[in-house]
Amino acid sequence: MRLTKIFSAVIILFAVARCSSVVLQPADFSWPVEDVLKADDKGLVEEQRYTFSVNVKPLFFEEFADSNLAAGKEIRIIRDKLGYYYITGSNFKNVYLFLPTEGGLKLEEKINLSATGLTSPVMNQKSPNIEILDGTNKYLLNNKGLVR
Repeated sequence: MRLTKIFSAVIILFAVARCSSVVLQPADFSWPVEDVLKADDKGLVEEQRYTFSVNVKPLFFEEFADSNLAAGKEIRIIRDKLGYYYITGSNFKNVYLFLPTEGGLKLEEKINLSATGLTSPVMNQKSPNIEILDGTNKYLLNNKGLVR
């Protein structure tokens, strides 16, 4: 009887241990510099170095109400330490923050930067923040929004 209780307790401990998730921390997902990617005719952008590709037509629809504008246009993308993707481009009024989801990217935050649209934005890693330079304008943001 006593052996059965011990055996049962061991089985339960193993079952509980197997159900716990493994977390690998710390992790740094940041890309050291932004990538400038040109959308193809289907609205896809692809980055060979990070084996990354995504359809940006929904982004162009969100920003300009016309997904057909994506073809041939460049977007600027950078990833921060926490894994957020920051995406913007010329004439964009906003910066979009995405997180990976199964089979895609999910919009987490839309940060308005300009009423008239960015002219020629450049993004830099300023960990833990992302810096955006656009002419004489300088913006500092993170996954919570505009820092300054």
